[in-house]
Amino acid sequence: MAQSGNNEKKPLSRREERQQALDFVFERLFRDDSAQEVFDDALAARDEQVSDYAKLVVKGVEEHIEEIDRSIEENLKGWKKNRISRVSLTILRIALFEMLYVKEVPVSVSINEAVELAKNYATEADGSFVNGVLGSAAKKLEKSGES
Repeated sequence: MAQSGNNEKKPLSRREERQQALDFVFERLFRDDSAQEVFDDALAARDEQVSDYAKLVVKGVEEHIEEIDRSIEENLKGWKKNRISRVSLTILRIALFEMLYVKEVPVSVSINEAVELAKNYATEADGSFVNGVLGSAAKKLEKSGES
């Protein structure tokens, strides 16, 4: 594809920012490095600028991982967290971070985007699974007045 005369990159859509966050949160499953080290490596190796929203999500998941994972476990029906695919677990973590801490993103949008990510990066069944877990979490948030 031909590039325009300037080297400015088009800003990422929120969906693309979530996909970028998915890449980094997933990568962190396999590395003990900090989020910042992963971002720096992406810039050095792939010349990839990390969006501010992706940074917010990755660092937020890192900072609140215990609460996020507790919410995942509380909303699993007949499953254990260690049985969830790493891709689905990553997607659940991102969505729950948004649902719990990013108030300008409606809960329904977080759920819909997570389901789409699961369908694109895992399977249709993973999309249904993610939807069920997040739907249950959303109901609990609504009851507690947090959403």
